[in-house]
Amino acid sequence: MKRCHAILEHPLFLTSMEKNQAAETERMFCSHDIGHAMDVARIAYIINLEESLGFSQEVIYATALLHDITKWQQHVAGVPHNESAIEPATQILRDCQFAAEEIALICQAILHHRREPVDGEAAFSRLIFRADKLSRACYCCHSRDTCNWEQGKQNKTLCY
Repeated sequence: MKRCHAILEHPLFLTSMEKNQAAETERMFCSHDIGHAMDVARIAYIINLEESLGFSQEVIYATALLHDITKWQQHVAGVPHNESAIEPATQILRDCQFAAEEIALICQAILHHRREPVDGEAAFSRLIFRADKLSRACYCCHSRDTCNWEQGKQNKTLCY
């Protein structure tokens, strides 16, 4: 997990998380902070173990840490954060010594984490999508009546 600790200390990661926090100061819905990233990581890792998917803990955690790093751009300029995150994520991953194959896998999952997986899509992308959705406690959210998520996207169960 040494490389994930390097992500947490990377200046671009830190700046991005600060920008996310600033952009979501008044947000009453789900936030895109380190707590959310860690929830996604832990849920994904549990599913990975329970279903014997075989993905490394470090790749799962790196993906979770980076999947929303440019959410602030979506708030400020309407840029889809799954797309805008690819360039900074790639930079951070390279700087933190991830291999090209790992970077490709992580970036594919980041790119696809916002939509329902399709048949034949990479298992890792499906894992991150599921964990991201399960990390949202829509079933007990104080803003659920005014949430802008479609009913079908909301997580209304404790488990998958």
